[in-house]
Amino acid sequence: MLRVVKVRLYPDVQQQQSLAQAFGSCRWLWNYCLNLTNQTYKETGFGLSGYEVKKIIPQLKKEYEWLSLTYSQCLQQVCLNLGVAFNNFFEKRAKYPRFKSKHGKQSIQYPQNVKVGVNYLTLPKIGDVTAVIHRPIEGKVKTVTVSKNCSNQYFAAILFDDGKEKPSTSIEGKAIGIDLGLTHFAVTSDGSKFENPRIINKHEKNLKVKQQQLSRKEKGSNNRIKARKKVARVHRKITNCREDFLHKLSRRIVNENQVICVENLNIKGMMQNHKLSKAIHQVGWGRFCTMLKYKAEREGKVYREVDRFFASSKTCHVCLSQVSSLPLNIRFWTCENCETKHDRDINAAINLRDEGLRILTSGTGDKACRPDVSRSKGGRKKSTTTLSVGQEAHTVPQGQCG
Repeated sequence: MLRVVKVRLYPDVQQQQSLAQAFGSCRWLWNYCLNLTNQTYKETGFGLSGYEVKKIIPQLKKEYEWLSLTYSQCLQQVCLNLGVAFNNFFEKRAKYPRFKSKHGKQSIQYPQNVKVGVNYLTLPKIGDVTAVIHRPIEGKVKTVTVSKNCSNQYFAAILFDDGKEKPSTSIEGKAIGIDLGLTHFAVTSDGSKFENPRIINKHEKNLKVKQQQLSRKEKGSNNRIKARKKVARVHRKITNCREDFLHKLSRRIVNENQVICVENLNIKGMMQNHKLSKAIHQVGWGRFCTMLKYKAEREGKVYREVDRFFASSKTCHVCLSQVSSLPLNIRFWTCENCETKHDRDINAAINLRDEGLRILTSGTGDKACRPDVSRSKGGRKKSTTTLSVGQEAHTVPQGQCG
């Protein structure tokens, strides 16, 4: 089974210069090949594959001798990655490949010949680079991607095969539904509520000061470069805090449950709401779901996403009656059919859990909803009935919906 461990690197001054040369060469080759592919397509109507582009590297080394200072397989990997980028674009998995800039994150990839020591990595044409290897790397090393962020921190993502087979999945065990939100980051079907850490709010004042200092610096000056690094360090701090929270929470949920059911949210579409876009951006729902998925698959557990149009909040999990209207300001409501009092978020989490289990056991596919619950054909519609806070929502008895 393939696994990835990301470690921190601490290269010395000479190694930093060598890495900067390698970053620049690979970036230049990417831009050159991308431009060549674009021109070829305009002239002939056909593009170039990654293998076709890779054949021009020997000729480029004769014209540009400084390309020989970079490890040859890193240059070859750039061409192959460009071919993969075009394939992802044509198969509608990604956007059109873009030109790379010397500003921002830099990376190179070593497909082989990298040795992992106790506290170092041996990189071709770079040497032994000090590393903090916090997890054992047991198995065959596949590729190593060395990167540098805007804060001048170096990392190495080590992909290796541990020789173990992927565990078989099973739904026998505790199942949980998770309703993601803004007031509470996550509400589970067993009644647990995890507060939203609101990490950006804690660093917003410091970030504002650093950005004001950056805006006053003259463009192109060394002081502006220093100010830009200060802003990058604040953003890095925010990212680290968010990643720490998401990793700990996802690990806890995966360890305690066998089946995990969440809603398939249209996060990109929700970001179009300018009033909530900042709050949605800082919580990291997409990253959290990604962590849940790969951690569950690694341990043989089940991760299931429920369709976003499933009426999880408006459906009573006891009698399956569906409310006709439930605005966001109504956090508690009572089912008129069975007179059960519901917490909106907990009820949604329970419905997500039940729907996920129904999908896994019925074999009808993840597009079907429970037969007892109707779904509007027009998708999510705005409510035409306004309810005051605390007012009980009217429910549609079972059997009359649809």
